[in-house]
Amino acid sequence: MVIEEWNGTSSTKLTKTATITVNSHSSISIQRSSNALAHISQRILQAFVPEGFPSSVTPDYIPFQVWDSLQGLSTYVRMMLSTQALLSAIGVGEKSATVIGATFQWFLRDLTGMLGGVLFTCYQGSNLDSNAKMWRLVADLMNDLGMLMDLVSPLFPSAFVFIVCIGSLSRSFTGVASGATRAALTQHFALENNAADIAAKEGSQETLATMIGMALGMLLARITIGHSFAIWISFLSLTMFHMYANYKAVCCLSLNTLNCERCSIVLSHFLKTGLVLSPKQVSSMEHVLPLWMSSWSLKGGDSLYKQVHLGVRVSSLDSLAMVSLLQSAGSHYKKEKYLLQQKRGIVRIITHKDSTAADILQSFIHALVMAKLDDQDRSMSSESQSWMDKHYEVFVLKLQSSGWKTERLLSSSVVWRANWLVDYSDDKHD
Repeated sequence: MVIEEWNGTSSTKLTKTATITVNSHSSISIQRSSNALAHISQRILQAFVPEGFPSSVTPDYIPFQVWDSLQGLSTYVRMMLSTQALLSAIGVGEKSATVIGATFQWFLRDLTGMLGGVLFTCYQGSNLDSNAKMWRLVADLMNDLGMLMDLVSPLFPSAFVFIVCIGSLSRSFTGVASGATRAALTQHFALENNAADIAAKEGSQETLATMIGMALGMLLARITIGHSFAIWISFLSLTMFHMYANYKAVCCLSLNTLNCERCSIVLSHFLKTGLVLSPKQVSSMEHVLPLWMSSWSLKGGDSLYKQVHLGVRVSSLDSLAMVSLLQSAGSHYKKEKYLLQQKRGIVRIITHKDSTAADILQSFIHALVMAKLDDQDRSMSSESQSWMDKHYEVFVLKLQSSGWKTERLLSSSVVWRANWLVDYSDDKHD
């Protein structure tokens, strides 16, 4: 009888480590595999990649992690240059510098960053999931700005505290946005409910990049010390590479969750062709830059979603709009948990207080259809309702078969809702 011993975390990634033979005299012979180097390298690899890799993660995991590691490496190299400048400005190494003075400056710097992080979370926390790509770029851009402030601070001694506080404030946005978007991306990569494993291995990868980056940064800081021109050239060159690597990283992502823009792109294509685009196809069409930088992008995208306002406050509407809204509640929207109101090319969605995530997704798609009909100068309410009755369920099924998650729409939190009570007694008397 022969028993083979195999080692590995996946059925497709196994290595034979030994062969055990039992002969007729019940004696056992063990022949161990001579490929010990492969076994050691596999064990090292397991510290940096998720269990079951690559089948346990999405196809966009590898290219994203490569570019993400490169941008992280450049960040830690630049951090050594900016930290050196910051310590010099505080007075490290100078006899005139006082411990209490340096401590107070550092305290103000950290306090500003902490307060900034709390305020940023209050105003943008719910929006980070829905635009993970954009906020990932914004986070690293703010980190670049923070390090730039540290490097600039020695040039303006009279405004030193103000400049480093601005830099700390900028980095606080980075910490919140980067952490939140990383959590969203980790969930995206996890194909086998292994988000915790992916997060742990991402931490190992970041630690390795940190150690290499700090070592290279120390070497660069030592070479360029006392040479301001060389420091600035090195810093700006690494910053440009950092921004490029971040852009390439987010462009690699093929997110299969529906946010406002992706929903608009998919629906517009479906209305034209009857076909649903895959997440990979949509990823090459959606914008990843912030809205104020969209004019720089070469991507066409789809701006239909900008004509839809989700979760509108009822009391913000004028009296004529409210009357129209109540009339539509008794005619077009008897069963739905939302109301739509169109004015001057903008479709407003009023959500019911009992509406679910599925209702919000349905209301947004309905509003997009209405906005599309408005662009074509066609009757909106009746035609959009007719389209929803005939095609909505088919559209959702095609979304699911194409790999999209249709459980909910990723959007800012809907904080304003309404409750409407329609009296149908007049209809019965008629």
